[in-house]
Amino acid sequence: MGSPLSDAQKPDMPAEQITLTYHDGTSRAVYDSGIERPYPDGKLIVSRTDLDGTLTHVNDAFVEISGYEIDELIGKPHYILRHPDMPSGAYKDLWQTAKSGQKWHGYVKNLCKDGSHYWVYATVVPNVRHGETVGFTSVRRKPSRSKIDAAIAQYAAMKQNEEG
Repeated sequence: MGSPLSDAQKPDMPAEQITLTYHDGTSRAVYDSGIERPYPDGKLIVSRTDLDGTLTHVNDAFVEISGYEIDELIGKPHYILRHPDMPSGAYKDLWQTAKSGQKWHGYVKNLCKDGSHYWVYATVVPNVRHGETVGFTSVRRKPSRSKIDAAIAQYAAMKQNEEG
């Protein structure tokens, strides 16, 4: 099966190349520079997806921090932002919760187009129309550093268990 995304372009800064394989079996090369971008003060990052996680809407703050152009995002799977440090179990929990009609909250490390990353505190809710879930909305806020530090430790342990 071919990937809906091409391999990421090598960034101008030093970065490690990593091949990510997603839940749908597709894979692509991404770059991780290890550089963290600060969350933009006073802004909410918002996106909407269809039932399969394909982006249908992104706000200006999403475009700005991700480093992608809007036409590089709309119609692409949300996992274009998946950072290699994120355990698959975190996304499994997110999707199981949201698809069951519940609100999900959690800390997520996202990968930018240039190989840098940013942390968010995300809330994902189902979009319900006429009693049926038609997609999902995610609103991201600035996380506290102590919560990020706790998530780093938790996710590292989860990744180790997934690989071991």
